[in-house]
Amino acid sequence: MNVPADLKYTSDHEWIRIEGDVATIGITDYAQGELGDVVFVELPSVGEDFEKGDVAATIEAVKTVADVFLPLSGSINEVNEKLEDDSELINQDAYGEGWILKVTISDSAELDSFMSAEEYTSSIS
Repeated sequence: MNVPADLKYTSDHEWIRIEGDVATIGITDYAQGELGDVVFVELPSVGEDFEKGDVAATIEAVKTVADVFLPLSGSINEVNEKLEDDSELINQDAYGEGWILKVTISDSAELDSFMSAEEYTSSIS
């Protein structure tokens, strides 16, 4: 299973890449494998504000529907529009082309609550 060391992780199986005050968020390789084939992704609107823990997106797969919880507070500054036509990018490249959204971080103190790759790997083993 692929768990890149340069990312942070949540217990809800989201990954976070921090670049300055922007966080790119997606679901982990483990999560996409558990969901199965992704058939649709409902994305939030750019400019929408969320609090940590809010449902920011919904992923529909053949097996089930899953919510994507925002792991930190902030404002959506970009969504992966490629997912509207090719939602399977989440299955094919969860950590690359399958990213879901980008958030301008409003509370950097929330960054301390994430797991390292090693901690996340232990949690799913």
